Amino acid sequence: MEIIPESMPATAPAPQYLPRFADGTVNLQELIRSMAEMLANEIMSAEADQLCDATGNSRNGYRERKLTTCVGTLTLRIPKLRSGSFFPADIIERYQRVDRAVVAAVSEMYATGTSTRKVAKVAAAMGIERLSKDQVSAMASSLDADAEELLGRDLSGLRMPYIWLDATYVKCRTGSHVASVAVVTAIGCDEDGWRRVLGLDVVDTESYDSWLGFLQGLRARGVHGVELVTSDAHTGLKRAISEVFQGAAWQRCVVHLIRSCAREAGRGSLARRVARIVAPVFRAKDAGTVRAMYHVACEMLEACCPRAAALLEEAEPDALAYLDFPQDHWKRLRTNNVQERANREIKRRSRVVQVFPSEKSLLRLAGAVMCDQDEAWSEARYFSAAKMAELHDEQKPEPAEPPSAERREHILRFHNPRSRRVLGMHLPPLFGHEFR
Repeated sequence: MEIIPESMPATAPAPQYLPRFADGTVNLQELIRSMAEMLANEIMSAEADQLCDATGNSRNGYRERKLTTCVGTLTLRIPKLRSGSFFPADIIERYQRVDRAVVAAVSEMYATGTSTRKVAKVAAAMGIERLSKDQVSAMASSLDADAEELLGRDLSGLRMPYIWLDATYVKCRTGSHVASVAVVTAIGCDEDGWRRVLGLDVVDTESYDSWLGFLQGLRARGVHGVELVTSDAHTGLKRAISEVFQGAAWQRCVVHLIRSCAREAGRGSLARRVARIVAPVFRAKDAGTVRAMYHVACEMLEACCPRAAALLEEAEPDALAYLDFPQDHWKRLRTNNVQERANREIKRRSRVVQVFPSEKSLLRLAGAVMCDQDEAWSEARYFSAAKMAELHDEQKPEPAEPPSAERREHILRFHNPRSRRVLGMHLPPLFGHEFR
């Protein structure tokens, strides 16, 4: 390799003065930092000289400014003029103390759940001086714009036949005390089969007023054409759904329903048995069998746990609402799994914070999580175009009639081996992973 020493600036570090570690190896990061600092200062000096030559002005020293970059902290010497001012806007923005690359890197680490203290430690290892947790939080505020754009976009262009609603609780400081606040989210599937983040907010509790205001905000942004809303059985949420999305069916999440039935049985073997009886009902492949198995499950629970039987019987219209929609959609309509996965990601990334200092910081992190989710969902449809076309098929099957006594007897005696084990003496494994 040919070396041309005379082509190097006079101020360039000589080989014997290269920054080195204690073991004698060259510190490349410090070398890059010093060369970037030298090059930036040389450019600013040349631009100031050109300006002075063109205007007849003269230089009058310089002022120093620190700029934190991904290779360390640069000391920039900005030239001063005797009359007027000079500022190299193409190199550094006014009042800028941190390079855009560092802001982007810090924001990404914050969004992925890295604590502000750990971010400061990583920055120190990169040679960035005095990057406090408060500065990290300030840099992470750049995430606000992405969240505002996502949560403020117009939704009137597409119909949203399916919506999933849920909330997860995170500790946050409100006023002078720490309390659990609800992060409420809305996820929709448009008429083309794409999942979209519709809304996100932080509320004190899952009350009717909170849900009503949240859902009215979705309507104000153009959400329309809703045919089914899936959620848990929160009383205030149910009431708000019925008022805001009039005419839409409500699907009670069957996973939450199974857990509620098991909870009525207390703990131990009875709760496990209740879960084993109820869970297989929703695995049936046709509406008539589902309804027949549902009634048989109610009868079986009546013998071992009357309270669970009463709960299951009362929930029948809402638990089986998904049967009125295309069969290929059932698996994803009857549960709130799409929301549960998003909530787990919010929990995972917020766990390192433990207690958020304000609702604004909590909304910032949750917004970053939902931005990532929305971007990931844009790469694959939730329902294919052919499956979504079934939703508007004019030849929809008529709702199945309640099963007769003969139908229930047939299921008990002649159904497939798995159902015989479910409804007979031998019960299958607990529903958990197999059902979900």
